[in-house]
Formats: sequence, C-alpha cells, structure tokens
Amino acid sequence: MPNPDAPRHRIIHELYAGHHGWLQARLGGKVGSADCAADLAQDVFVRLMAQSLHSLQAIREPRAFLNRIANCVVIDHWRRIDIERAWAKALAGAPPDVVPSAEHCAIVLETLYDICAMIDALPDKPRTTFILARIEGLSYAEIARRLKVSERMVTKYMSQAMLHCIALEEPAGARGA
Repeated sequence: MPNPDAPRHRIIHELYAGHHGWLQARLGGKVGSADCAADLAQDVFVRLMAQSLHSLQAIREPRAFLNRIANCVVIDHWRRIDIERAWAKALAGAPPDVVPSAEHCAIVLETLYDICAMIDALPDKPRTTFILARIEGLSYAEIARRLKVSERMVTKYMSQAMLHCIALEEPAGARGA
C-alpha cells in the first residue's frame, strides 16, 4: 500500500539535502554560533514538515522560502533569549531562600514564551492597547490619548485582545460548543 505522505516526504528530503548546509551557514552568520545555527536549521525543517503538500509543491524559490522561515525562527530565538534574560534578572533580585527550583523555572519560562507568542499574534492596535493597559498600567483614557483614538476604541481593542487570548487557551473540543 503506497504511503500518502510520500510526496511530502520526498519534497522535504530534497529541500533538506539541497539546502541544509546553505541554511545552516546563513543562520551561523546571523547568530554567531555554529551549534545554535545547527539547532535553528533543524527548527526550520521541523516547521517545514508542518506545511501541506500543496504549500510544498508551490515553492518556486526554495532558498527564499527557507530564508523566510529561518527569519521567523531567528526572531523567536532572540525573543526567547530576551525572556530568559528578563527572568534571570528577576531571579537575581530575589532573596536566596525564595529562588524557585529548576523545574519551576522551566515551567515559568515556557509560560512566558506562550504569553509572548499570544501577544505577538495580536493585530498592532489591540497588542499595543493590551501592553499599555496590562503591562504598563495605563488607564483607557491615557491609552486613548497615546494612540490618538477614542476610549471606546481602546475598549474595543482590549476586548479583541482578551477574546484572542481566550480563544487560544480554549481546548479545541470546547470551541463551538
């Protein structure tokens, strides 16, 4: 019995065989570490494996396509580093008797990565509104002045942000129930 995923696997294999070395070298130039570049190149191909057969068949410029995915992977990499630095800075100020375990730190970091991904997935104005309200603690009136919109629009943007976050947290089976 033929494997229905064989065409996808063939395309991915060809992309990997033909462009992995180039991609890893390119990423090495961006991140300055061969080991990190190797990890990020693998992340690019993991993301590539999530593509549909139709999307893979539509690739006309493989290096441009891989480079676009790689840019997203590098941005995620730097974002993770920023989050880890902020967490380390927060821990550095904590008294030694309240420093969490390594397991707890890993859980907190994964949660922070997820929250940042949720916020980053928002459209510009709802994202800015959410950050100004929840992180910087500004009032809706202050946000309206800063964004040059009405308070009603700030309320709308905040609602969009909250609904977006709720939708992402909802279990798949609970949607539409």
